Amino acid sequence: MSVQERKERERAARERLIVATARELAEQQGWDAVTTRRLAERIEYSQPVLYSHFRGKREIIGAVALEGATEMAGALRAATSAADGPRTRVTALARTYLEFAARNPAVYDAMFELDGGLAFANEDTPQPLKDAFAALLESLGEVAGDGVHPALFTEVFWAALHGLATLTRAGRLPPQDTEPRVELLVDRLAMV
Repeated sequence: MSVQERKERERAARERLIVATARELAEQQGWDAVTTRRLAERIEYSQPVLYSHFRGKREIIGAVALEGATEMAGALRAATSAADGPRTRVTALARTYLEFAARNPAVYDAMFELDGGLAFANEDTPQPLKDAFAALLESLGEVAGDGVHPALFTEVFWAALHGLATLTRAGRLPPQDTEPRVELLVDRLAMV
């Protein structure tokens, strides 16, 4: 292994450590607790080393969001691939989405609530975000209905899931009613 390859591998490992530490800190104490100073202390590197990887907190949030999008896409695909039939797939997708949001609140915030400097819904959208949307579209596109554009239907269904996730987490909706909400969403919006 060349010196250059070793340095690149060390740099990649440091970057993964920064992202993992930011994510852990945000999940434990919220995103307000994630500062470059605190991250530098936790990873035992100087702030200039941290800034050599990320220009600031915004880019770190973006990196966490991309990691989360990859994880969400994998979870959605795993859940829907194990399901048999459109209704079961859409129900599994909805449950998995809501469970992901509940289990990973700081990551979910990085993905959809905070400014991570990421472009959505255009050519500049990073591939992990496109892939997460594709994971939704794969199951929802098949139930969009006649004359309904599959991507548009997916956006509306996703918006409903996001609303449920956000309102439940904020204490505006009782969590014990999540399952009836999923059933209603699948029955009335997906109509499967």
